[in-house]
Amino acid sequence: MRTGFFTMPSHPPERDLREGHEFDLQHIRWADELGFEEGWVGEHHTAPWEPHPAPDFLVIEGFRQTSNIRLGPGGFLLPYHNPAELANRIAMMDHLGQGRLNFGVAASGLPSDWGMFNVDGMSGQNREMTREALEIILRLWGDEEEFDHRGKYWHITKPAEMFGFLRPHLYPYQKPHPPIGVAGLSKGSDTLKLAGENGYVPMSLNLNPAYVGSHWEAVEEGARRAGRVPWRGDWRMVREVFVAETDAEAWKLSVGGPMGRMMTEYFLPLLANFGFLEFLKHDPDVPDSDVTAEYCARHNWLVGSPSTVAEKLEAVYDDVGGFGSLLVFCFDYADQPNAWHTSLGMLANEIMPRLQHLTPAPASSAAD
Repeated sequence: MRTGFFTMPSHPPERDLREGHEFDLQHIRWADELGFEEGWVGEHHTAPWEPHPAPDFLVIEGFRQTSNIRLGPGGFLLPYHNPAELANRIAMMDHLGQGRLNFGVAASGLPSDWGMFNVDGMSGQNREMTREALEIILRLWGDEEEFDHRGKYWHITKPAEMFGFLRPHLYPYQKPHPPIGVAGLSKGSDTLKLAGENGYVPMSLNLNPAYVGSHWEAVEEGARRAGRVPWRGDWRMVREVFVAETDAEAWKLSVGGPMGRMMTEYFLPLLANFGFLEFLKHDPDVPDSDVTAEYCARHNWLVGSPSTVAEKLEAVYDDVGGFGSLLVFCFDYADQPNAWHTSLGMLANEIMPRLQHLTPAPASSAAD
């Protein structure tokens, strides 16, 4: 099993924007030093608890301050970007990262973001725009010398050469392009079907493990459409993780610390307004009022001593049928940096070595 991280990034509303950015960079440096293989950075525009509208800022600085870790947006919200402009930016980012870039895409799920950009997310317009934008980006990186795309949402032209020296010339460093990742939330997720259909990296967000187990069915459904055989080793699982010397200390630092505060003041109320609290329940009969940070810590989070977290992580692996990478969901511990660094270090150095036997079967065997 491999290790990475997923950051929205999340910071309390009173955190100075630059200070939050600097803590995110510190986290990236720590992850690289500890041998984490990858990190994904989110994009949001109207959420004070998720105050980063430009994941590429962190990614580019992260490349310059690390040596090995792969980084990327997790993901760019494609409805809010001109596909041609974004294709050129990503190609340039890939060269600056010398092949360490991952390209995450997302459709956007915040109604306030939809409102700012006048996207009708309730009708699924955001998902339609995401598919069209990605199609355009991949065409721009492809072998066509020129084309004129007149779609439902964008008119993009790849022009022919002009004057003997003006022409489209920005192509990714990785061939044919950086690995593409997509995150899924709901059962039967269209984005995870898209991942399976096209061989993209599927990522399941931090929900109840029993619920998340259904996500692989969506990946398989999409793969069947295209005659592909998906491999569980490509599947990323996002989890809240906090490790300390004892279970009691880990509980205090997580539920009683920044993790618990963010969940209580932002994430759980957000899911409640969407009607999504059921995604966190281990039993559908659990009342919404019972879904608290403490409830999530007991049923969903990986919190405790190294032995406790190793046991919980293996249970999640078995519950969902296997996955390839654990992505640690990041929180703002800028006021308690040693506690967060210790937690990451224990995960990397004490827990993951115990779990290297958790390796999904090869795709060919999985299909038999």
